[in-house]
Amino acid sequence: MSHTDEPLGRQVLAGAQMLFVAFGALVLMPLITGMDPNVALFTAGLGTLLFQVITRRQVPVFLASSFAFIAPIIAAKGEFGLPAVMGGVVAAGLVYMLLGFAVRLKGPGFIDRLLPPVVIAPVIISIGLALSPVAVNMAMGKAGDGSAQLIPYQTAMLISMPALVTTLLVAVLGKGLFRLVPILAGVAVGYGLSFAFGVVDTSGIAAAPWLAMPNFVAPEFNIGAILFMVPVALAPAIEHIGGVVAIGSVTGNNYVKKPGLHRTLLGDGVATSAAGLFGGPPNTTYAEVTGAVMLTKNYNPKIMTWAAVFAIALAFIGKFGAGLLSIPVPVMGGILCLLFGSIAVVGLSTLIRHQVDLSEARNLIIVSVTLVFGIGGMAIGYGEFTLSGISLCAIIALLLNLLLPGGEGWRNKQLNEEP
Repeated sequence: MSHTDEPLGRQVLAGAQMLFVAFGALVLMPLITGMDPNVALFTAGLGTLLFQVITRRQVPVFLASSFAFIAPIIAAKGEFGLPAVMGGVVAAGLVYMLLGFAVRLKGPGFIDRLLPPVVIAPVIISIGLALSPVAVNMAMGKAGDGSAQLIPYQTAMLISMPALVTTLLVAVLGKGLFRLVPILAGVAVGYGLSFAFGVVDTSGIAAAPWLAMPNFVAPEFNIGAILFMVPVALAPAIEHIGGVVAIGSVTGNNYVKKPGLHRTLLGDGVATSAAGLFGGPPNTTYAEVTGAVMLTKNYNPKIMTWAAVFAIALAFIGKFGAGLLSIPVPVMGGILCLLFGSIAVVGLSTLIRHQVDLSEARNLIIVSVTLVFGIGGMAIGYGEFTLSGISLCAIIALLLNLLLPGGEGWRNKQLNEEP
């Protein structure tokens, strides 16, 4: 059934619904990393529109804040400052664009060969588990790095644990669209409890104007910050491909062929670089929005245009952003205990789904070293040329896969497949 002729009113309503589904994760990411949530709304809307232009409005996806970049953004922000982080985000977008160009030249199988599951899975697991102390600290009322107790421990636990339980229950027991907004449900319960305990500071909301320009941040290009961000782009690039295949299976279209994986990667890259130019987080395709498309059976890409327009409009409401910034730390901490864990589980399921044989020495070495470097926070280098944590483990996984001989390495398979 074609949705191109559906009434405009229904398209607008469906667009608002899609933004509602994406909203929880979209604003949570900038709140954790100390960015402006209004800028994140603006860059999510802008990124989605740019993606639609590049893919000729054929793919019904919504692009917004990527959780994969949280650890390197926090680390790089502390060391180089936010403008330098934004320079790194612009560079990360260029990685997607280069991958898109490579796919155009070599075909979609190129990425599978360069980044097989044994490389990507441990990097994704590291992204989730390296962030676990941040979630636990916030749930206990501390700053993400544990440096300060912001809210008394007992009060924090009485807020964070119900927020977590609500998120779990909605995700498991929720029906229909309600099931797709567990983060929003958790935030609502946590925020309500925070009000009851008197730990919400509303002075910022009262002082904020109704209409205000988001706090845009211009990028600065610093090689150290770029080294933090660029290697991490490998994991979301794979996530992007999974997202494009998933939405294709929902709508019954092969988006890898038309508009082509090279176009969708280019669109994601341009969206991410554009976000960096304005001070927003890197963008990625949202699985929860794909779930909403599946549930509503509304496959018209125009609804994502409306979701993007609503996101941009909300970005200019000053009181809205101030309200988001007033969400106390334990509310987010409770929900992040689930979200960061679920990132790690995506990595585990990648290993299982592709039946990576970990009894094979080669695979065992790649996964083991990647996990320890990533979760342990290993640093290699000197001064500005230091790679550490997630950035380092992504590069190490890639290098080990390319350099280690033997086993069922993709190079062996490739050679065997040559006529």
